[in-house]
Amino acid sequence: MESFRIFIVEDDLLYGEMLRHHLALNPDNEVHLFKTGADCLKNLYKAPSLISLDYSLPDMSGLEVMRQVKKENPEIPVIIVSGQEDISTAVALLREGAYDYFVKDEDVKDRLWNVIKKIKENLQLKSEIIFLKEEIGRKYEFRNVIKGNSPAIRQIFSLIEKATKTNITVSITGETGTGKELVAKAIHYNSTRSKKPFVAVNVSAIPRDLIESEMFGHEKGSFTGAITRKIGKFEQAQGGTLFLDEIGEMDMHMQSKLLRVIQERELSRVGGNDLIKIDVRLIVATNRNLADEVQKGNFREDLYYRLLGLPIELPPLRFRSNDIILLAKYFVDEFCKENKFPKLSITEAAQNKLMQYSFPGNVRELKAVMELAAVLTDSEQIDESHISFNSTNASTNFLLEENTLEEYTTKIIRFYLDKYDNNVLLVAKKLSVGKSTIYRMIKENKL
Repeated sequence: MESFRIFIVEDDLLYGEMLRHHLALNPDNEVHLFKTGADCLKNLYKAPSLISLDYSLPDMSGLEVMRQVKKENPEIPVIIVSGQEDISTAVALLREGAYDYFVKDEDVKDRLWNVIKKIKENLQLKSEIIFLKEEIGRKYEFRNVIKGNSPAIRQIFSLIEKATKTNITVSITGETGTGKELVAKAIHYNSTRSKKPFVAVNVSAIPRDLIESEMFGHEKGSFTGAITRKIGKFEQAQGGTLFLDEIGEMDMHMQSKLLRVIQERELSRVGGNDLIKIDVRLIVATNRNLADEVQKGNFREDLYYRLLGLPIELPPLRFRSNDIILLAKYFVDEFCKENKFPKLSITEAAQNKLMQYSFPGNVRELKAVMELAAVLTDSEQIDESHISFNSTNASTNFLLEENTLEEYTTKIIRFYLDKYDNNVLLVAKKLSVGKSTIYRMIKENKL
């Protein structure tokens, strides 16, 4: 374990020796005694973990020494020890950055001992946090996060690498299940902001009347139910990355407010007047074509260009046929490790079945299919019979069947209703049909 280096700056050598002896009883402490402020400052290169500083020194005041220390390294805790109990002086020193203020008496050695114990505990916590963040960074190294070797994925790797080197806004597009949030995390944890927060927000999951409060926070009493101040997602992500998923679902009113925050780099909480400066990198994602949404009048053109930044389009799994088996084996191996299953192989027949399927749910669906197959098998192999596609997704292969036009129409609408949680208005918009048509089919029990 690295030594905890303590500087004692004290012109009363007898008193200083007493403190040095007491603190050195712990073998983890490395204690240095200095008679003047100048001697202390000359030795700052030794990087002390704590400085106990006499307020009245022969060559300069404790305040002057502390200011020099803080200028050199503001992280070094400085405890001022004074022969006089002066409240105004103590308050002034604490405002200047002193860790604590002790009156010189026989209890100082014990108080120092307790402070050192507390500082060591805090350093240990910081060390653990740094270690965990580094582990997360390794976990989200993008070639560990995104599996594949197809040309399409190699192009994605190249774009992610470019995104990690700057703070440019990134817009990620792709079908549901292609891994948009994983890409956002890979960019954040491999960027210079990796030690700061990554905050993810699913815009579509927040009710319209609450989204402004969720994003920007609110002050106590700003509306019914606001019983305390709330910090919004932008402030939570300060210094780090804010990931806005399903950005295409944001209503026009909120789009205007978001545009202003992006332009001004400041915000006001709901019900507040104070302007809060923000330093946040934005990554947005959508499964919609935002350019089309702009043309339709559903998305602000000025916000669209603000958010476009570096565009990354994730390919659907059906365009990554070379990666399907690679991913399938990876998901099976990971599932077996997590559940302490013996290693499983995938038969050629099972692989052929996987390759013939369109995977409308993309990588997310493949993962679910392979985990289920690992559970269903009673041997050390996953065979064709263990590969099961659920009925909703399987309905996308309906063209292999022979149906009437009305039957095809019914299946298409049923598929979209399942996909969008029976949201009739959204499905009508997606398929460019009247909502009355869908309601009529429901009433006639065709859906």
